[in-house]
Amino acid sequence: MAVDSRPDAERHQSQTGLRGSIRRRPLISFFVLANLMSWAAWLPYILSATGLGVLDFTFPSVLGTTQFFGVLPGAYLGPIFAAYIVTRVADGKEGVRRWVRRMTNWRVNWIWYVVTALGVPAAIIAAAIAVTDGEIHMPSVAVLVAYVPGLILQMVTTGLAEEPGWRDFALPRLQRRFGALGATVILGPLWGSWHLPLFLSEWGGWPDVTWLRIGEFIAFSCVFSVVVTWVFNRTNQSLPLVMLLHVSVNNFMSLAYSDMFPSIANAQQSSQVTLLAGATAALIVIAATRGRLGYRPAEEPAPKI
Repeated sequence: MAVDSRPDAERHQSQTGLRGSIRRRPLISFFVLANLMSWAAWLPYILSATGLGVLDFTFPSVLGTTQFFGVLPGAYLGPIFAAYIVTRVADGKEGVRRWVRRMTNWRVNWIWYVVTALGVPAAIIAAAIAVTDGEIHMPSVAVLVAYVPGLILQMVTTGLAEEPGWRDFALPRLQRRFGALGATVILGPLWGSWHLPLFLSEWGGWPDVTWLRIGEFIAFSCVFSVVVTWVFNRTNQSLPLVMLLHVSVNNFMSLAYSDMFPSIANAQQSSQVTLLAGATAALIVIAATRGRLGYRPAEEPAPKI
């Protein structure tokens, strides 16, 4: 048996210092780090001319948006980096290997790729048709050509920045303690709330953003998390499929939605349509799985929570 040869003071510090705190409370540590690091990195963007206008400068625009330089650094610094730090401290190298294994789990039945890539647009289209009494337009050729490249770009930006933290790190731990539905009830609002500072920037439509839109966004994060949890569990915890499901919403709403439904394309109406689609899908999943969301306790060693 290996003997810890460190001095007593050093061993005591490892249990009572920052590392010891992370080991004892990895989930809380992750949520705190993810928010603090992202929010700190977003502060210049929020204070710039693309946000509150306190600072007299703007971020460079790429593909018609400042979000690549304004939002992505904080997104990468938050969930994915926080998840790595906490996993490495709390679970060691083996924990990191399990974390990466889910991140690279592409071997899933092809039907799930169809469900995640096409199911989201289908649900949003159905909700929009219901709202507009059947009004729908064919998207332009430019939108159709850009759709798949846009999906790939969203995968390596939004999907990769967020989901290794929220679903790869946090969801398995929460499920072991609270079950699938309980974990989703906890994770949904935390995931949505992480975005809150961005409503004070171009990302959130500042200065025209309303409290109603913010509330609808948080509500969508909660109901959509039900579907995300179900896909995560049914695909043997495949993070690429979860990322694809997540970014299918972003990609469809940013590229195709306004072309197909111009009469309900403003920010408030779009938010209501996605909330209707997400809530309907969540209710169907909960009813079909009797609230289990496809969860079966994993056989791997339980991570610290």
